Amino acid sequence: MTGDLSIYEICLRMLLAGTFAGFIGFDREFKNRPAGIRTHILVCIGAALIAMIQKEITNTALEIARDNPDFSGVIRADEARLIAQVVSGIGFLGAGTIVVTKQVVRGLTTAASLWTVAGLGLAIGMGNYRIAIVSFVMIMIVLTVLKRVINIPTLKKIEISFVHKTTTKEFITDYFEEKDIEVKDVDFEVKKRGESRVYTNVYTVELPRSLSYQTVVEDLSMHENMVRVQLISV
Repeated sequence: MTGDLSIYEICLRMLLAGTFAGFIGFDREFKNRPAGIRTHILVCIGAALIAMIQKEITNTALEIARDNPDFSGVIRADEARLIAQVVSGIGFLGAGTIVVTKQVVRGLTTAASLWTVAGLGLAIGMGNYRIAIVSFVMIMIVLTVLKRVINIPTLKKIEISFVHKTTTKEFITDYFEEKDIEVKDVDFEVKKRGESRVYTNVYTVELPRSLSYQTVVEDLSMHENMVRVQLISV
């Protein structure tokens, strides 16, 4: 039985799910995140598929109950049953995109995008196109525009290993002052390497909007006394 869904309607919903998810997945893959285009498309199409199956089950149950009134009290169809399993089950996939290293959590946005893509697929699969289109627009705004419009200062850590303590610390201090970099905290560590000492400072800093952390790391790395400069908190 195919219920009320024609092959045209099925293809339309699948195509719409794949297209919307493809745009969202492209943003994630372009930013080198764990889940990219294919993952998002598969999640959205899979959710749409399950939603359509649930619709078919419900329609079939209603047809049987209508044609056989004696069975009306026995046959039941819950439209939310399979959908609820999608919403809870997608959490396992999202958890796989979250990575915790050195007290730094990565992948939360990607996990959230997978979860919302699943919801998008369910909306498309159920035929709620207006909900799906508005949701897609909102998701794209959040992923691509929101961060540029709303500037939220974030604290990050830069680990700097160097030799010749006095001259190098003066260079670092002067650089931070010149670039208007605000130092919130700093941790110190000293290690011996052969006959010399290697100093490691971990600076918790806040950058002005016009400056990127990549630029700071590159600028500091150019100094001859630097052993290593890296961003350890993202």
